[in-house]
Amino acid sequence: MKISVSMYSLASTIKKENWSIVDFIDYANRISLDGVELLDFYWANKEDKEQEIEQVRTALKSYNLQVSAYDVTNDFVKESREERAEEVNKVLNGIEVAKKLGTNIVRVFCGDIHGDVTYEKGAAWIIESLKQCAAVAEQEQVYLAIENHGLLAGKSQQVSEIIKIVNSPYVRSTFDSGNFLLVHEKPTVAFEVLKNDIVHVHFKDFREKVGEELLRGFRSTEGLELIDVIPGDGEVDLAYIVGGLVGIHYDGWLSIEYEGHDDAKKANEVAIHRLRNLLE
Repeated sequence: MKISVSMYSLASTIKKENWSIVDFIDYANRISLDGVELLDFYWANKEDKEQEIEQVRTALKSYNLQVSAYDVTNDFVKESREERAEEVNKVLNGIEVAKKLGTNIVRVFCGDIHGDVTYEKGAAWIIESLKQCAAVAEQEQVYLAIENHGLLAGKSQQVSEIIKIVNSPYVRSTFDSGNFLLVHEKPTVAFEVLKNDIVHVHFKDFREKVGEELLRGFRSTEGLELIDVIPGDGEVDLAYIVGGLVGIHYDGWLSIEYEGHDDAKKANEVAIHRLRNLLE
């Protein structure tokens, strides 16, 4: 298994120091990563990114780094067919960019809660949209890896159901170890549900907010406030997840995703050290 860090894990540093994607790749090289996870909203020119893609490809090659996944920030839970078509196009563009970056994994979302939309109603839109995307993904041999993200389709059984109904070998799971806590599901239980569908892993961790802490957290489906912490400092049994991945002979990427309040560089470096120790 290889270790990468999501560019989003350095969000506070990127904002503070005005990093480009190449700056992030330089950082990844300095801390001896195997690869980087890139996102669609970090391009300097989102409409015409060809020149920047070439700069990124050059930086990756110079450091012998790989792209573990390319992340698309789509949301298929939209009322109108026109809006959903726009979201499908985001994913199709993501497939194109992923191939240029040399990765065969595109992280996708299903969608989140909007107003009074139920999972049952939203699932129909998600499945319809993913089937359209899957037709292209199969041709290009690129995996669409659904992250258990958000409060609408964040449970393992929901992700599993969507994967089964879409019924494409190229629609699988980005297993985010922390996000299950936001929908009050034990990550160890979720792993057993999704383990045969995993093609990409996010290592993330949360703990419950304590007392009158001033830190801003993430609200769960039951209104509980959870604080993102360095993996290993929260409620996720990371050793169980790593052991389970070894047990299923997973040989893909383990990508750190940190969204906490500590210094992002230090937090990610501690997380990488801990993950390496788990892999020994």
